Amino acid sequence: MASLKPLFDRPAMPVCPCQSGLDYEQCCQPLHRGTPAPSPEALMRSRYSAFVLNDAAYVKASWHPATRPAPLTLEDGDQWLGLTVLDSHQEGEDGWVHFRATCREGDGFAVLEERSHFLREDGRWFYLDGEHDVRPLKPGRNDPCPCGSGRKFKKCCAAAVIRGS
Repeated sequence: MASLKPLFDRPAMPVCPCQSGLDYEQCCQPLHRGTPAPSPEALMRSRYSAFVLNDAAYVKASWHPATRPAPLTLEDGDQWLGLTVLDSHQEGEDGWVHFRATCREGDGFAVLEERSHFLREDGRWFYLDGEHDVRPLKPGRNDPCPCGSGRKFKKCCAAAVIRGS
């Protein structure tokens, strides 16, 4: 039986999934390896990257023990496509991040919008809880495709959505 490579032995990723514009090695990878996040926004971005990479162990470890779900699994079929941080701030040991994340949902797309609450304990930030809303995303034909291809929706994923209807 072939052995599974640990997450930190993956080939180098040129761009971090959190869309900070930095390389993964300089952005979320150190946090995934155990370096404490310097801010609530950095922790939220690293959690988003962990969802993209299907790293349930990191998502669970970065969740505050008081609100962490006992069994935590990530859906294999989830395909996270984009992240936009709308606002973030901290006051002492409390922090908040307001973000939108886009994902592929079946033949279409959805947007998760959340106002997350973070708590710092013993020098480490943890995700505590959040208020979220999930809604379908219906791009216009001439809008950029949410898949990140850089093409217009009508020339990209719209054809797949129409075929799936």
